[in-house]
Amino acid sequence: MTTPPTISAADEREEVPGLRDLTHDWLAAIGEDPEREGLLRTPHRVAKAWGFLTAGYQKTLRDAAGDAVFEAEGSEMVIVKDIEFYSMCEHHMLPFYGRAHIAYIPDGKILGLSKFARIVDLYSRRLQVQERITTQIADAVEELLDPKGVAVLMEGVHLCMAMRGVQKQNSSTTTSAMRGVFKEDMRTRMEFMSAVQNTLRGR
Repeated sequence: MTTPPTISAADEREEVPGLRDLTHDWLAAIGEDPEREGLLRTPHRVAKAWGFLTAGYQKTLRDAAGDAVFEAEGSEMVIVKDIEFYSMCEHHMLPFYGRAHIAYIPDGKILGLSKFARIVDLYSRRLQVQERITTQIADAVEELLDPKGVAVLMEGVHLCMAMRGVQKQNSSTTTSAMRGVFKEDMRTRMEFMSAVQNTLRGR
């Protein structure tokens, strides 16, 4: 009889509750033997990994921004480019990943630069679709800063397209959300697009 793996209390606290047993049953359902040596700790690893991958459910925008909203003068465009994101498609529970570019024009308040990455993680670490993440990031920056405008551009590679279905490994998906002057003023929008253009996949 195979000896069950020993899981420390600290490791167990990082698991999604109940997911270990579900993973054990999932392995059996696909024809695997969850009791073989190589898979003994897999249910724990999966439960722990999903605790990290879905950590966005446990946090709020205020958690992500902290106390990093500052009063500031100036109204020049601020662009934070190439923020990596990793998420899980809510349709097939397969990964999609890529980069996010965020711009805003301040109106008396600015946000610490590292917080943009935290905002991206906040919404990415959930079951998602890329279109929704893009909108949520734009709405979050608007809520925190009430700027003159916000622009978000995201480019992602979706493994639900690359690994299954149409199996198009070289495809990517681009989504955008424009608020305020970025939506109303073509010149402002084009300035942002020009600034991030060379970072897009395949360019």
